[in-house]
Amino acid sequence: MLISVIIIAISFCLDGILTNFLPYGVGDLSLFTPLTTLVSIVVVYSLFHDSHSDKKYLITSFVVGFLYDLCYTNLLFFNAILFLFIAYLNKIFDKQFGHSYIKIIIKMFLIIVIYELTTVLCIIILNLVPINIDRIVYKISHSLILNLVYAEILYIIVKLIPRKYRKIKLY
Repeated sequence: MLISVIIIAISFCLDGILTNFLPYGVGDLSLFTPLTTLVSIVVVYSLFHDSHSDKKYLITSFVVGFLYDLCYTNLLFFNAILFLFIAYLNKIFDKQFGHSYIKIIIKMFLIIVIYELTTVLCIIILNLVPINIDRIVYKISHSLILNLVYAEILYIIVKLIPRKYRKIKLY
C-alpha cells in the first residue's frame, strides 16, 4: 500500500511540473496534456490490488481527485467524482482484460479516451468554452501520446519492484 501511495504522490507532483512546462489554455492547445495522476491510479490498481482493498482503492481515487481539484483545477468535486468513476471503470476493465503489458496499455488507452470525452461532454453541457470536433480529437490524441508513454515507463518501474510487494505476477 505504501508503494502505491508513493507512486501516486510522485505522479501528482509530476502532473504539476509538466503542466508548468506544457501550458494548456483556451486559445492554444498544448502539444501534450499530462494526466500522470490518472495513469498512476490505473497502473497502481492493476499491479497492487487485492479483493479486500477495493474500497480503499475507490476512496483513494476520490481523495486524489479532490486534491487534484484543489491544486490544479477550479472545479471543486469535478475530478473527484470523475476519478471515482474512472476507478470503478478500471475495476471492471481489470476483470475483463487482465494484467499483461499490452492489456494494461489497451486499458490505459480506453480510460484516457473516456476521461477526455467525459471532460469534453461536461464542457459542452456547461458551455464553458467553445469546442469543436477538431479540438476534441487533437486533445485526445495529444493526451494519449504523453500518457501512454508515462504508463509504459511506470509499468517498467513497477515491474522492477520485488514480487513480495506486488499482488500479481507480471508477464
